Formats: sequence, C-alpha cells, structure tokens
Amino acid sequence: NTVTVKESAPVWPGCEDSANKKNCFNKMMVEHVKANYKYPKNKKGEFIRGKVTVSMTVNEEGDVVVNSVEGKYPEINAEAKRMVEKMPKMTPGKKGGKAAAIKYTIPFNF
Repeated sequence: NTVTVKESAPVWPGCEDSANKKNCFNKMMVEHVKANYKYPKNKKGEFIRGKVTVSMTVNEEGDVVVNSVEGKYPEINAEAKRMVEKMPKMTPGKKGGKAAAIKYTIPFNF
C-alpha cells in the first residue's frame, strides 16, 4: 500500500482565486522582478548582466527565505538576493493538509 501525501505550492497574493495558481505565481514573479530588480553598475557606470541561481524557501508562515545565491558577479548576487527578499508574504504551501516549507531553485538571467 502506498500513501500519497498531497502537496500544494505556496500561493502568491492575488492568485488565491486563479484557476491556474502555478501560472499566476509565475506571472506575478515576472512582474515582481520587473518592478524590483535594479541592474547594478560597474566602476565604468555600465550595467552588469549575468546569470544567477537563487535557492529559496517559502516557509510555514509564507515568508520567503533566501538560502543561497550563486552567480559570477557579486553585485548581481547581492541585488538578486535583495529583490527576492522583497517578495510578498504568501499563503504557505501545504503537505498533507498542514502548512509546510517549500523549497525552490530559480535561475535568473539579468
């Protein structure tokens, strides 16, 4: 006998009534990045572009916690962390009907 525990993802504020919460989450994430990411500049005043991978958890309270940020440029890593930490409090994900921390690893290309 196998018992499956139903897991549900965290819900971004405003997506509670959406038919497809995952699509709504992704759309809101893109809007959040557009509104909150500020491209850092190098010493010459040029924008720094690059890739980062952010590992984060939406905890049992719905808060976003950054676990790690990996990328080539420290300036982009710091800005990506700042931007992710500004994500709004969410409805937490659930595992077996109880609030649970859900981990994400998200690649960003700035």
